[in-house]
Amino acid sequence: MLACLSAVPVGVALAQDVPRAGAHEAIPAFPLEEMRQVFSAGFAAILDRHMERALPSDLITWGLAGFTATDAGLRVERQGRELRLMRGRRAVFSRSMPSDSLRGAPEAIGMTAAESLLHFQEAAWAASPAIRDTKRDALLRASFNAIFGHLDPFSRYVTPEEAQLARERRLGQGSVGLRLMVQRGQVLVAAVTPNSPAAGAGIRVGDRLVMVDDEMVFANDLPGAELLMEGAAETEVVLVTQRAGRRRSTTLRRVAQRVETVTAETRDGVLHLRISGFTALTSAQVTGFVEAAFAGANPPRGLVLDLRGNRGGILTQAVAVADIFLVGGEIVGTAGRHPEANRRYGASDSDLAQGRPIVVMVDGRTASAAEILAAALAERGRAAVLGTGTQGKGLVQILLPLPNGGELQLSWSRIVMPSGWPLQGAGLLPALCTAGGAEAAAGALVALRAGQQPMGAFLARLRALRPPVAALDAEALRETCPGPDGVEREADLAQALVTDTTAYQAALMR
Repeated sequence: MLACLSAVPVGVALAQDVPRAGAHEAIPAFPLEEMRQVFSAGFAAILDRHMERALPSDLITWGLAGFTATDAGLRVERQGRELRLMRGRRAVFSRSMPSDSLRGAPEAIGMTAAESLLHFQEAAWAASPAIRDTKRDALLRASFNAIFGHLDPFSRYVTPEEAQLARERRLGQGSVGLRLMVQRGQVLVAAVTPNSPAAGAGIRVGDRLVMVDDEMVFANDLPGAELLMEGAAETEVVLVTQRAGRRRSTTLRRVAQRVETVTAETRDGVLHLRISGFTALTSAQVTGFVEAAFAGANPPRGLVLDLRGNRGGILTQAVAVADIFLVGGEIVGTAGRHPEANRRYGASDSDLAQGRPIVVMVDGRTASAAEILAAALAERGRAAVLGTGTQGKGLVQILLPLPNGGELQLSWSRIVMPSGWPLQGAGLLPALCTAGGAEAAAGALVALRAGQQPMGAFLARLRALRPPVAALDAEALRETCPGPDGVEREADLAQALVTDTTAYQAALMR
């Protein structure tokens, strides 16, 4: 086959495999410049910052395979440095790939790799109506996601539209300060936030909401009515309300809303904090609740941090919350190929909870920054963990802008606990496992009260892991206490654990 291909000029598509346009059919131009800019920038970022090392030839091969995935008749073959675009047994295009030397600037290496890929993409574009009919963003997504499929499970290409929406969310969702309810078949105002745009416009509880931006609202679609009121901060929305039979149209400007991710409740002397996510304000909210609780005449005798269902958020906020309860020492570290990806986060010298026992509740949906907080407290013996195994998302992503307005969400480091074990894959295991049902969970609590450690051997295996962790090893550990959910009344188990000195001490990770 190689001898046959050698007669073909390198870098030239084989004419018999490229469809010829008819008299009234012209093949649209390949978007060469856009593809060149995006792939050059993307390849440079991957080569420089992704936590896993990839060679230029890998990026070309994997990217081409993703690009041609919309046409089942095309396939990619690679033999040594030779890459071929095939249709059936015939080569559409063949070319030797550039050197895999990584010496030099990532931008220059990425540009060379992108130029090589573009030759194949142009040939595929000319040979395939299916590819020409596919939107550019879909082709870019397919190419990058094929590459990331070989590197890690969380990196991805973000289209310009998705990137814009994400930026708006990061800047803050706007609110007019209304909560709605349905009563007697009508959508009514249930609450008005003081000092909000709605309050300033004179809207009152009990007013009927009729329209939002010329859209009728209906009692059988309350979520739809609430969605209509949502929007980016500093944008306007027009509400038509009705009171005592009279309608009024009001234009309101949405303001950035404070996202409350922490709620607090005291039960029998134990402070329960529910943390639903990690935004820029989460650590301040936790600090406020803890300081207020310990400023009173009867400070809590323990704390429960409920992280069930918490999908994560800002890494530094998880670190900041851990710092609230730790005195000195390392909280967590990150490790990657890029020098800036390697960091160590340390704790200050004050524990706002004054050494009181802490129980952290987790489940199979606890992920990312939430796992970091739970693992950091457990690793230092500052908290006991109750629930089921967490998701095992221990990679840190950064967002890198692309010339077309899109972004690469790039995994550039992995979370490593101070003793050396990684979160990625296995996640965090609880000392009191609730996966076996209420009876098994109660039995585990009895064992802890007797000073035994039902999960002790598995926790020791977890802490002995070192990156990279084999998938089978991670899965075997996760199966010792599988999620996603635990049992009913887990908060009662947490209350019992945090107030029982013997059980609590037995549940601490050692």
